[in-house]
Amino acid sequence: MIPDMSQVGRPTDEGWAPVPEAPHVMLEGVTKVYGQVIGLNDVSLAVKGGVTGILGMNGAGKSTLFKLIVGRLKASQGTVRLFGTDPWKNPAPYARVGYVSESEQLYDWMTGLDFVTTLARLFGYTRDEAKERALHVLDFVGLADVANKQIGKYSKGMRQRVKIAHSLVNDPDLIILDEPLAGCDPLARTTVMNVVRELGAMGKTVLVSSHILNEIERITEQIIILHNGRLLALGNLHAIRELLDQHPHRILLRTDEPRKLGTAFLPHRDVYGVRFPKPDELVIETNNLSSVHKALPAICIASGVRVTAIENPDDNLESLLGYLTEGRS
Repeated sequence: MIPDMSQVGRPTDEGWAPVPEAPHVMLEGVTKVYGQVIGLNDVSLAVKGGVTGILGMNGAGKSTLFKLIVGRLKASQGTVRLFGTDPWKNPAPYARVGYVSESEQLYDWMTGLDFVTTLARLFGYTRDEAKERALHVLDFVGLADVANKQIGKYSKGMRQRVKIAHSLVNDPDLIILDEPLAGCDPLARTTVMNVVRELGAMGKTVLVSSHILNEIERITEQIIILHNGRLLALGNLHAIRELLDQHPHRILLRTDEPRKLGTAFLPHRDVYGVRFPKPDELVIETNNLSSVHKALPAICIASGVRVTAIENPDDNLESLLGYLTEGRS
């Protein structure tokens, strides 16, 4: 965990304090227009504490939302408040925000330690305080052993983690992570996910975006779904999944005996069809994904058929968006 370094203070927000009980992020009727293009359309939301996933396909408005929160963009309509304060009238709340941009460039000639220390100095800390903070956050994200290595020699996963480290150096209460898992290998993804989950467990408010459903699902249950610049859903992912499970789904199984296995599944009350798209594939069609998945191991064992792979082709963000937008223009 990041050690308590509150005794060092936040020199950039002296004389200001958050409004008690106010959401860390609140948007009211926020719209952002780029010329003739609407990047965000009448979005209202409030978030405080823990990890919230921002889901949406590319172009859905995720990055626009984050840039509005951190002050890189100003809303065309509506208001953005951080900790109960309008940051366009008083910028002090930005001192309590950490931000990782999806496309942010790094200084490859700097070491990780120099990079993070420099960012801490820009927040107003002394040289010694800045280095102390930098060492702590680099250790937190698992980069202590390469702190003195040039960033240009970092892997993609290490570069993502040094970006997260610099966003934590000011001990922020609100952390914005735009696609932090993009381009990471499986090991790096797991490391970054663990860091995000721990930040949420520490009481930080973390907003993390992705266009991949299972990435967010491994990090948090609380989600915000954006689609074409609009707020499509906000709440608990599992509650939305329960509704989604009642719609047509496919389960793909790979086996040497697909017809024998298909015959074993047909009596199940929630299976309405089976197909055999390839000689070694069985597709089960169901309106109750959870029910069939619960019965799947027992049916496979009873049939005596060996299954080498199980996939859910409809278990993705596109399917979720399709369900949520049904009947909408």
